[in-house]
Amino acid sequence: MRKGILEFCILHIISRGEVYASDMLEELTSARIMVVEGTLYPLLTRLKNAGLLDYKWVESTSGPPRKYYLLTETGQASLKGMNETWQELSDSVNSIVSKTDKHKAAINGLTTVESAVPAVDNDPDAPSPEN
Repeated sequence: MRKGILEFCILHIISRGEVYASDMLEELTSARIMVVEGTLYPLLTRLKNAGLLDYKWVESTSGPPRKYYLLTETGQASLKGMNETWQELSDSVNSIVSKTDKHKAAINGLTTVESAVPAVDNDPDAPSPEN
């Protein structure tokens, strides 16, 4: 996966509110972003060490306390910048894709027109269609 995309997705998930790591994994998986715990936990640690997120422990009725992650102010600012970069990249890619789609449509349109127009005989000695 392109560097930074997973971090971007994780920060977005956490930006909605405190979230448990297994819930992040579930959401990423449901979005067809395959991540395993061995990738997620070190990434969460790096994001925390960078000051982008924090966590708090919450007692659980069904076992040990759970660690819930939340964005810091620095994390919110970083996510805002990432959103702007993502939008610029998305706009650029969409522009290229759109031009390609228009080009293909124009070529397909020409092919359709060519097949609908009868062939023209350029032989000057050929009888004219009015005869």
